Amino acid sequence: MKRKGRVILWLLFIIACFLAFWWLGRGKGPESQKTRRAVTYATVRAADPDVAPDSLLVDLRNDTDDRSLQDLKSRTGLSFELFRAGAVERIYRAKAQRGADLEGALQLLRQSPSVESAERELIYAIPPLGAEARRFQDDQPAPDPKPDPDSKWKGFPNDPQYRYQWHLRQVNMPEAWKVNQGTGVVVAVIDTGVRRVSDLKGVELVKGHNFVEKNDSYEDDHGHGTHVAGTIAQATNNGVGVAGIAYQAKIMPLKVLSRTGSGTVGDIADAIRYAADNGAKVINMSLGGRFPSKVLAKAVKYAHDKGVVVVCAAGNDGRGTVSYPAAYPGAIAVSATQFDETTTFYSNWGAEIDVAAPGGNIRVDQNGDGKPDGVLQNTIVPGDPSKDDYFFYMGTSMASPHVAGVAALVVASGVTEPDAVEKVLKESARHPKKVKWDSHYGAGIVDAKGALKKTTVHHGLWQLGLAALLGALVLVRVRERGLGIPVGGRFLAGLVVGSSGLFFLSSLGLGEVPVLGLLAHGFPAWDTHVLGAGGHANAAFYSVAVPALLAGIFYGRQRFRALLAGFALGVGAHLLFYLFWNVADIRYIPNFFYLDQIWLFLNGLAAVGLAYIIARK
Repeated sequence: MKRKGRVILWLLFIIACFLAFWWLGRGKGPESQKTRRAVTYATVRAADPDVAPDSLLVDLRNDTDDRSLQDLKSRTGLSFELFRAGAVERIYRAKAQRGADLEGALQLLRQSPSVESAERELIYAIPPLGAEARRFQDDQPAPDPKPDPDSKWKGFPNDPQYRYQWHLRQVNMPEAWKVNQGTGVVVAVIDTGVRRVSDLKGVELVKGHNFVEKNDSYEDDHGHGTHVAGTIAQATNNGVGVAGIAYQAKIMPLKVLSRTGSGTVGDIADAIRYAADNGAKVINMSLGGRFPSKVLAKAVKYAHDKGVVVVCAAGNDGRGTVSYPAAYPGAIAVSATQFDETTTFYSNWGAEIDVAAPGGNIRVDQNGDGKPDGVLQNTIVPGDPSKDDYFFYMGTSMASPHVAGVAALVVASGVTEPDAVEKVLKESARHPKKVKWDSHYGAGIVDAKGALKKTTVHHGLWQLGLAALLGALVLVRVRERGLGIPVGGRFLAGLVVGSSGLFFLSSLGLGEVPVLGLLAHGFPAWDTHVLGAGGHANAAFYSVAVPALLAGIFYGRQRFRALLAGFALGVGAHLLFYLFWNVADIRYIPNFFYLDQIWLFLNGLAAVGLAYIIARK
């Protein structure tokens, strides 16, 4: 009985240590440094230019049957069109026939018990100035790039016009590229479409959709979407043109804006759900409007709850009101800076701003390079989609994809939960005013190098520290009983491989080397290299299964027992780190009733218990 009591006290002590480590290291949550204003859904005027003249958005109760739907059609005189991605949620566009009383139909719908919400359909657009551009003219061409035989990173990247991309240096990309290039992460660009221009060759475009014309032809006929996609993932170090942030990421082109740069909220909400259901891990929306929409807010929440990071432009009105969808909870709202790191004259500000990023200002040349200080990328020539060239754009539209690109780097490094990604971006941001937050910069200018340092070095240190604490507790308990394995190189090697790996390798630019890439992470995170970015946090890797399997095979061989004990402890520490820091959603484990957390807790403790059993002679 006395022995059982000591074991219980020992376990409680371990749990208390975990909680203490978590409390000290967790920092402030993503919502703690700002407060979002309450979203009010005031009645909009039918004559307002932001309102579609003949359509409503209707969200029916999910259990509404066909008979109730037919009754609504007959009572209102509206035709109901089910959205592509809204079958489960029963979201419809209700259109009025000519001369129909749309306002009267709206009131009838709001009174129906079958209707969760009904609202005027809004029209969102590229923020003002978002399409203002200057064509790149290089009067002094850069010399042909010469490959460096000694190092991939000296003179990297070799894109000739990279020298004019001050905006990539402002977010510390040169150092971040050594660590991570966003390999395999799917970023949805919800915009005017994407066209494969000359400097996007080699960048993978996954299956997209045209929500404007209801087909799979997502070709950009405006230029804005292709420019945005270039900032996220322009082909880099290919000796052509310019560079992009997460140049090994994949782009999902979703066209919701027409050639005029505007589109309906219903199509935008449909595209968000499509992206979340088809493998996107990051969504960029460089668009917006003045009025909120319940259907759009619900779509943003849907994507966020499915583990998608949603990044949005704050708007270019130069006023203290953040546009929608950037102002919704679950979205990262981005303001814009220029070369001198001040926020731009056009950038919106407010309580919802999360971070800032380079948006540019083509009306000045603060760096004296003879070029306007816009964001330079490759896109189509306005008015002639068959041709492409390099253009300086400016706007929060350009700031948002910088953050989306850095978010893709963070996701590729193993932090996939949207709130955890947001937290990393905020805690690593550089604030020019040396404060934690203000309404213009949010937490500060996004810093790719700092963000990746946090997900590699900082997280690695915590994982290794937890493993060392567990190891000490287990070995002390074993030694108290006069038993135990010798603590030597094998035990420590197993501890490191299971928990953090050689995490410093990523900061040395070796994280992408095939074998070294595995060793740069604790064993559970090897799933990213085996299964790709979309397979991270696989339940088979994030469990006690592999340590138990190896123990079953090698337990009888004395020389392996120290290695096995250290490995099991390391895996347990890695799982418990994921539990308390909540950095990823465990795949194949239902995400309700805290089943993810229960899975990690039980498997983490099981791994520690397994190590204790192995450590005993």
